[in-house]
Order: sequence, then C-alpha cells, then structure tokens
Amino acid sequence: MKFTKRFITHIAITGVALSVTACSMAPQKPDWKEDKEYKVTILHTNDHHGRFWQNSNGEYGMAARKTLIDNIREEVVLDNGNSLLLSGGDINTGVPESDIQDAEPDFRGMKMLKYDAMALGNHEFDNPLSVLKKQQEWAGFPFLSANILDAKTGKPLFDAYKIFQVDDLKIAVVGFTTDDTVKLGNPEFLTGIKIESPITVAKTLIPELRKKADLVVAVTHMGHYKDGKHGGNAPGDVTLARTVPGIDVIVGGHSQNPLTQPDEQNGTLILQAHEWGKYVGRLDFVYKNGAIVWSEYKLIPVNLKKKVTTADGKSERVFIEEEIPQDPTMLAMLTPFQEKGEKGLNVEIGFANADFVGDRDQVRSQETNLGNLIALAMKQKVNADIGIMNSGGIRDNLEKGLVTYKSVLKVQPFGNMVSYVDFSATELTDYLSAAAAKEAGTGAFAQFDGVSLTLKDGKATNIMVAGKALDMNKTYRVAVNNYTASGGDGYPKISDHPNYVNSGYVDADVLVEYIQKNSPLDGAKFAPTGAVKR
Repeated sequence: MKFTKRFITHIAITGVALSVTACSMAPQKPDWKEDKEYKVTILHTNDHHGRFWQNSNGEYGMAARKTLIDNIREEVVLDNGNSLLLSGGDINTGVPESDIQDAEPDFRGMKMLKYDAMALGNHEFDNPLSVLKKQQEWAGFPFLSANILDAKTGKPLFDAYKIFQVDDLKIAVVGFTTDDTVKLGNPEFLTGIKIESPITVAKTLIPELRKKADLVVAVTHMGHYKDGKHGGNAPGDVTLARTVPGIDVIVGGHSQNPLTQPDEQNGTLILQAHEWGKYVGRLDFVYKNGAIVWSEYKLIPVNLKKKVTTADGKSERVFIEEEIPQDPTMLAMLTPFQEKGEKGLNVEIGFANADFVGDRDQVRSQETNLGNLIALAMKQKVNADIGIMNSGGIRDNLEKGLVTYKSVLKVQPFGNMVSYVDFSATELTDYLSAAAAKEAGTGAFAQFDGVSLTLKDGKATNIMVAGKALDMNKTYRVAVNNYTASGGDGYPKISDHPNYVNSGYVDADVLVEYIQKNSPLDGAKFAPTGAVKR
C-alpha cells in the first residue's frame, strides 16, 4: 500500500501557528465515512517515578490529575470527540513511599485515572519480573513494548501493541523501550529477557500496523534528543521518526523533557510531558478522509507554582494557573498508602552542615561531594581500598540540615547491594580505565573515593591508591554496587569474577549507617579533589 503525506497548515500549538506534515496510510478497508470529521484527543504523561502524592508545595499528585483529566474527558465528549490516555513509562523508582510498596498506589491510581496503555520504561526493570506482573494486575491496562522479548520464545514479554476502536477509527498504539535498558535495568532482573533495537523492530512492525489501523501512535520510552543528537544514549524518538515512516504521533518519555510544542519529524508529531505528572499533555486533532487535517497541542500544568515577591518584599509561591482541586475518591484511595509509606521514614539520622549535590545535571557530569560521600561509605563498609559509584544511581540532593531516612532513600532509591571484588593491579587498571572513561552526561559517569588517576587515550595512568602509587604486586579491593557489578550502565561485568562478593548490605542503609556514625557531615571533607584528570 502506498505511503502518502498530507500537508496541514495553521496548526495552533500553544498559540503558535506552524506548518506541519502529517503521515497517514489508511487500512485496506477503512470504516471511517467520507468527509466526516473525527475529533480525537490524546492525553499523556511520562516518567511518573512514584509521585502519586502532591509535593510539599502542593504541586502535582494523582488526585489533582484525576480532576483535570475527568474535566477534559467531559469537555471532549460534549464536543462529540473521543480520547485516549497514555503513559510514556517509568512509573517506578524515585519516592520512598512508593518504592517500599512496589508502586502499588501509583498503578492503582493509574487504574482509577483509566489509562488506556503505557510504554514499559527501563525503571520498570528495577524490580523482579514477578513484581512487574503484579503491577500490571493492579493497573488493569496494557503494558506495551514491541522490542522487549522473552529470550526463550522470541515473542514480546508483554503486548507489542493494542488497537483501539475510536468511533469509526482504528488507532494502533505500539510500545517501544530504549535498548539502553540492557545497561540501565538491573541485570539481575533481566535474566531470560532479550531487548532488541526498537528502531529495527519498528521497521518491520509499523508497515504491518498501517495495514490494520487508520492511525499509528507509538508510545515510547526512548528519549527526545534535539535533532537526533543522542550522545552516549541509545537513539531516541527523533531517530525513530526519521528512520521509520508511518508513525502519526510519538508519545514519549525517558529524557524528561517538557516539549511545549510537538517536534515534527518526517511527518510525525513527537510529544513529551516533562516528568512526575507535573503536566498533562493534550493533543487534539481532527481526522478526515484518511488524514489528520487539524491539530492543537498544549502542556497543562498540574498545580505547579512559581515564586513571586509580594508588596512587602517577601517571597511566596503562587499557582501559575488556576488551582485544580484534588479528587476526593482518589485521595481516599491514596491516603492509606501515603500514611503507610511515611511511617518510619521521617526518623532523623543525622545532620549535614552543607548541601550535598546529587542533581542529575551536575552529578552526571562532574565530581560532587555527594558522589564522594557515597563512594566513601561503600568503601568503608566492606573494607575496600576504592569506592566507585555510578552517578545514575544518585537521584536527589542531600540538603543541608537534618537528614532523615527518607531523604537518604530519595538519594539512593534502588535498593542495590554493596558488593566488592579483589583485583590484581593489572585488573584494577583495566577496570579503572573503563569506569573513568564513562561519558559525562550519562548515568554511567563515575564518582570515586580512595583513588586518583589520569585518563590518557582511554587508559588509566598515574594511578594513586590512598595517596600511594599503584603496586603491581598488590591486590586491591574495589567497592561497587551489585547493579554495576552485574554490567549495569555498561560497566565491565565482574559479578562472575572468582573474587566477587555481594555483601548483602543495601546501599541506602550503608549510607544511613555512615551518616549516623559521622554526623554532622562536614561538606568540606567531601569537596571535589579532581580524582580523574583528563
């Protein structure tokens, strides 16, 4: 069947008029009626990361989201339209109250919100597969990924796609997950799972879906990288759209970008709604005679606030748009989970006299005091010579003042185990070369304690351990978490090394113990020292 392009002009997107190319290739026997206009609304979120509850400033949260979405759905129905609600994945990992309950409140909340489908994100594999299966039971809607396969059967582990009947239209929603999941997901939980390139799979699958459906929507967890420049990450949505024609809309996630207007690539509209349910993305379009002939898009903030200065010179936070009331039925369902999660998490464990930096924009690109702190805590716990921490495992700042168990769990939410291996000097050199060469800006970027080195032509040189030159006749113990030891973030796999030991100590608990013993934490003690010279 011939692929056709339709050109649409005057598409209003957050008040901006654009000229956009839309793709359409109708099935052989379409059900839509000639000259009839079909109104469709796609609502979407992504990278929820455990934020079922509003934050301390009263922002976002699933109760307010439900009110907003219910109101939009009512509006759409009154305008003779239909809607779909989709998620770009990564529901798991990020807030202790959610993490310790396997994100049950989040998935039950999504069920109440009546999501139609979601893409599997890489953080869905932070838990054993049995937990993910349980989460789908709580959710009651399809988890989609066409490129995550059962290694034995070669078939998708979950559904590859779902075709929705929307009025007379058939809309195929297909899921794709970043192939970086191989290194981002916990290797211990990826046994028996095969992850193909989503773009390779899409090249075969999308033409088949065009024969079955009037519209093809890809719900993805691959990332939006401007102009397709994905750096050390796997290719994302822009590359997918440029490489595989026939996708009308990509509802994305993973890179956590707030796309205030769609990125149009090769006739495909790429959407992404930032993170944490801060926004609900809304795409309205009209389909007529086999093509999208009009569309409008906006990101709707969910009780987000901004700081303003009052007349008396004081600073306060105000809603950037009208406040959205919290839905009482959602609140009633979520409240017991929030109370259960809070219990025991607010225990004070120490004090910090400075801010410890875990912000992803900094910790993934440079040495920080928090990276040094975590690496040191791991090193001391298992009597190692060197501690190495992947920055992707550091998820929040540790702020100045009282430190609670909850604040530590926000920094290290994954429940990884501290492990160690005894290396010969030659093995250590090779491992340090690989770790120090991890690209800045990625979660693999390494934080070190107990070692300094110069990276030259990809090889660690001038290695100093505890201030002493490397002794080729000595054995050195290196502390890492079991995630990187198993090959996570693309680190060399050392879990099968004869000297490898998984200590069984949970990383967050190790950090808690260190803080308890060394409080107050002195920020100056952990200041960056330039451990790696490049």
